[in-house]
Amino acid sequence: MGTSDHGTGPVISGSLQAELRADLRAEVSAMVVKVHKENGEAVRKGDLLVTLDSTVLRDNLQSAEESFRAAAQSLDGAERQFQRMKSLQAQGMVSTQGLEESEIKRNAAQSESVASKARVAAAKQQLERTEVRAPFNGVVSAKKASAGDTAQIGKELIQVIDPSSMRFEGQVPADQMSVVKVGQRVNFRINGMAQSGDQLGNKGTVKRIDSAANPITRQVAVIVEMSGKDRPPVVGLYAEGVIETQVKPAVMVSESSLRREGDKVFAWVLDGTKINKRSIEIGDRDTRLGQWVVQSGLAAGDKILRNSGSSLKDGQAYTLRAETAGKVGS
Repeated sequence: MGTSDHGTGPVISGSLQAELRADLRAEVSAMVVKVHKENGEAVRKGDLLVTLDSTVLRDNLQSAEESFRAAAQSLDGAERQFQRMKSLQAQGMVSTQGLEESEIKRNAAQSESVASKARVAAAKQQLERTEVRAPFNGVVSAKKASAGDTAQIGKELIQVIDPSSMRFEGQVPADQMSVVKVGQRVNFRINGMAQSGDQLGNKGTVKRIDSAANPITRQVAVIVEMSGKDRPPVVGLYAEGVIETQVKPAVMVSESSLRREGDKVFAWVLDGTKINKRSIEIGDRDTRLGQWVVQSGLAAGDKILRNSGSSLKDGQAYTLRAETAGKVGS
């Protein structure tokens, strides 16, 4: 019979959330023309997600471009006039006041040209904002607008997440925080995912611990980085588990190896050529392995039946087969 590591610690519960998440909102007031992606669809960075009505903004851009062209022509004429006045003033044919007036007009035309160029850039930016695009590779997690909706500035349109950045955002009682440290192993179960009984089949490590408790629940948020590649593509799934703050070797047996009679627990021990019914005392259940910790009654090296049958009798002779018996803790 061997031993296994038995981990104990505070209980953690919470939900799965994507660390990389974008809530895309309307940056201009316009009607929604089309939503190009549905919930669950994969997107690439730059993919068009939502199109807003651009009619008014396109007209504004054309107006700004015309104003810029007019301002550029006015600046060109004012510059030529200033250069002529400057040449004539050098020959003494124009007064200094006349030169200064032409320079003032040139400077005013130059300022108007710069302002017109800025208005063109702003109009282009507003027009670009009618096309909402994916900021990174991911999956559409929430479609919050439909064609025909009036989108005011700040209205939520669509949400994109990166499933590869999924993490477990859990809560731990404040009175247990003294034993929780960054880097500790976490074993947890995700509701909605395939699992074996009530075992905590998912693993992770404590990545970050908040420095302030929730003012309502008085619990502290703990961020758990998930291990492996089996990250579900769905956010919001409930999860619960245990943070391993203490790990010690212990003798453990599976539920199928135990026989319960009221408050007493027994195991069928293979002793020589006979089967003995031995009373044992069990402690906590290791939810990671799905086994019970044996406090007394069994020792390392003992052999027990993996599956205890009701037809067995204490002292009954047996013939050992590889698939019938196994060591405790295996």
